[in-house]
Amino acid sequence: MTLVPVEELRGLRVAMLRGDFLVPLCELPPLPPPTAAPQADVQLRAAIRDVLRQRGYRPTGRGKPSSEYLAGAFADGRWPCINAAVDVANHVSLDSALPISVVDADLVRGLLRIATATEGSAYVFNQGGQTIDLGGLVCLHDDDGPCANAVKDAQRTKTGQETRAVLAVVWGCDHGDLARTERCAAALATRWRDHGATVSVIETAIAGG
Repeated sequence: MTLVPVEELRGLRVAMLRGDFLVPLCELPPLPPPTAAPQADVQLRAAIRDVLRQRGYRPTGRGKPSSEYLAGAFADGRWPCINAAVDVANHVSLDSALPISVVDADLVRGLLRIATATEGSAYVFNQGGQTIDLGGLVCLHDDDGPCANAVKDAQRTKTGQETRAVLAVVWGCDHGDLARTERCAAALATRWRDHGATVSVIETAIAGG
């Protein structure tokens, strides 16, 4: 599996990992909700939004970064429990305040690239058939088009009960702490390994200056 060069966006930093689990995710217990969350970093939140809005996307309301959604879900007592691979990523996302995508590695096709979605692009992001307008939003693409981003991942590549191989993209930025993205990826790798996964780094890239 190959990730071609990342499109340059000012301040964007990404890390991509692959995790191969010994058993299907349905055989691993989901994680319980976290017991605490770090204090909100308003400047980091603004920096992530600034990265996402560079090509015209508006990261507000229902289109806000997934890390903000998770912080709100924790505060409101509606934390999502999905499966071990995604739950671990959500815990790490809450701790780091960085959005993390998790997709089924066996459902993506061909070359992977990170680039801005074209105007008019959209995909279904849940089982209910709801769609997200992707125009101007930086996304992970495979040969079939956009499949994940820092807001909502595509339904067509989401993990399921029989998933054993996953890909994660940490959507970071260069605000303040330049090593935050790498530390977030390292924490995710460690926690996946704690659940029996073999983890490899597909790509770590600075995507903008």
